[in-house]
Amino acid sequence: MSSGIKKEPMPYVEENLMEPLSVKQEEIMIKDEALHYTENPIEPENPGPSSGTFLCPEIEKYLSTNASLGKHKIVQVGEKPYACSDCGKCFRTKGDLTAHVRIHTGEKPFACSECGKCFRTKGELTVHVRFHTGEKPFSCSECEKCFRTKGDLTAHVRNHTGEKPFACSECEKCFKRKSGLTEHERIHTREKPFACSECGKCFRTKGKLSVHVRIHTGEKPFACSECEKCFRTKGDLTAHVRIHTGEKLFACSKCGKCFRTKSQCIQHARKHTGEKPFACSECGKCFRTKNILTVHERLHTGAKLFACSECGKCFGTKSNLTVHERSHTGEKPFACSDCEKCFTQKGEFTEHERIHTGEKPFACSECGKCFRKKYTLTVHERTHRGV
Repeated sequence: MSSGIKKEPMPYVEENLMEPLSVKQEEIMIKDEALHYTENPIEPENPGPSSGTFLCPEIEKYLSTNASLGKHKIVQVGEKPYACSDCGKCFRTKGDLTAHVRIHTGEKPFACSECGKCFRTKGELTVHVRFHTGEKPFSCSECEKCFRTKGDLTAHVRNHTGEKPFACSECEKCFKRKSGLTEHERIHTREKPFACSECGKCFRTKGKLSVHVRIHTGEKPFACSECEKCFRTKGDLTAHVRIHTGEKLFACSKCGKCFRTKSQCIQHARKHTGEKPFACSECGKCFRTKNILTVHERLHTGAKLFACSECGKCFGTKSNLTVHERSHTGEKPFACSDCEKCFTQKGEFTEHERIHTGEKPFACSECGKCFRKKYTLTVHERTHRGV
């Protein structure tokens, strides 16, 4: 005689419980979304008992078959019975193992009908196709911004919640994505696993390698809609567009001066702090920016990489070449709004404006006398030294 409590029969419900997304899946969001598609179907809300159903005592849910109960048990206790014969990594389901094995075999059986690009899983293909269709099915409930993958949405939501669940064990800096933490950790390990096939230069991230490769290919895929000038990176284009809009989002905390890019603001701030983190390996002289150091190093090497197409004269910097070329074209792009006098160089124009404003920013440390030009101050200071 059965000791169980008799329950009313309910319609047969098939349930297929699978594991939550693993940490590794969060690392690469397209794969995260692919696994979400293939391995996390929506489960019925209220499964109940019927003939052929089995009760799991831990979570008090009914499962349709012995096999389903067995699979559910595997998920619940964390068992990973499927091992890769190549690397020994273990998986909870045979489907996960099958997808993983393609990393070793290189097999990519799912091809995009638009561009022919191939993928290891059907889920990865599904996500990729959205690049062509423009579909963004995952919407943020806070701001209604839409995303192609659930993983991208999950990371975005953390902008609203402030959650940064991935912490660096070295410096405790936190990140919204596991991939962000992985890239950051390479700063501490100095690992640069992505090498350029052309010049051998190595990078911490695949994205930085992709941008670098465009130096060799000459590719500039980001075009300005105003002037059609093209750029290697989206960030460069975004900064350039601010020239047209006049937008300057980054303000110096010391003097309030605003800049189009964060890097310009950081470099400017070093004028206040006196920080010069870039040192010349030849003479030890230090500089505020890496670009200034690069230009300085050419004094030691004698390199003059920029040649004038008109007269062949060479220069150590592109800006010096640009100024020189104006001697051939007669261009004077800097015009004074007070007297309409024009100049070939911005520095000359800035000095000229001080005639109208009366500004004299260069003060003598000995007598306090002020000057419009730094050169004039230098000459004046010699009178105190008796030179």
